[in-house]
Amino acid sequence: MKGKIILITGASGGIGRAVAKAFAAQGARLLLVGRQAKPLIELIATLRAEGAEARLLLADLLTSDPTEVARQAIKTYGSLDGIVNCAGVQHFGLGAAEAAAATAQTFAINTVVPIQLIQALLPHLQSRPRAHIVNVGSIFGSIGFPCFASYSASKFALRGYSEALRRELAGGPIHVHYVAPRYTRTPFNGEAVTRMAEALGMNQDTPARVAEQVLAAVTRNAGDTYLGWPEKIFVRLNAILPRLVDLALIRQGRQMLPFVRPKLVESPQEIQA
Repeated sequence: MKGKIILITGASGGIGRAVAKAFAAQGARLLLVGRQAKPLIELIATLRAEGAEARLLLADLLTSDPTEVARQAIKTYGSLDGIVNCAGVQHFGLGAAEAAAATAQTFAINTVVPIQLIQALLPHLQSRPRAHIVNVGSIFGSIGFPCFASYSASKFALRGYSEALRRELAGGPIHVHYVAPRYTRTPFNGEAVTRMAEALGMNQDTPARVAEQVLAAVTRNAGDTYLGWPEKIFVRLNAILPRLVDLALIRQGRQMLPFVRPKLVESPQEIQA
């Protein structure tokens, strides 16, 4: 990764921040995109103090023209060698209680924004000797999880896009990677999700562990990467025999009910899933 120029969205979040540090440690030159200047400026200062090169591109990915964001991103260093889409939002609760605005926000940030940004960058990335597109999804993007219906659906869509684009671009300079973490200990999950995960004994990873796997996916040219055991087995089992997984997840869904908030109305976020 030495000298490679990598754009990272959602770097102010736990996983995004860890990804930035992991790539910087391997010599990558970073461009951090986000709408919250303060945490990104602080991260850039930390990276620079460690000898890395990192710059900021301030943009609200929900409202900005993706073509203009791509143009500014390329202009910052003169070129780009890859993008890691870490920005995301999560809503935890019953489907009947989810506000329409929350559903729209989930799909906008988790699915539409990364796709549009990739589309805007594709012509430039195709001109590079070697380039990488990394979409950070979720285990829930392969297993529909109760109380995370819209979140699961948005990550299912991102996984499908990554798979289709990888096949479309096969044999060319662009390599497409999809990395699916399981539950990760970051503020992204919110208090209710954190309490639920602890009470149910859900397996957990650190952001650094996820970042390590994101970097490995790029350096080893892995297509899909699923984190965690037995989660990666359940991904395959759910793909082949989903009805076999139903009973376990229905039971777990009922255990989650005491932690569900009555109404989901949240302001936009830009932190990692």
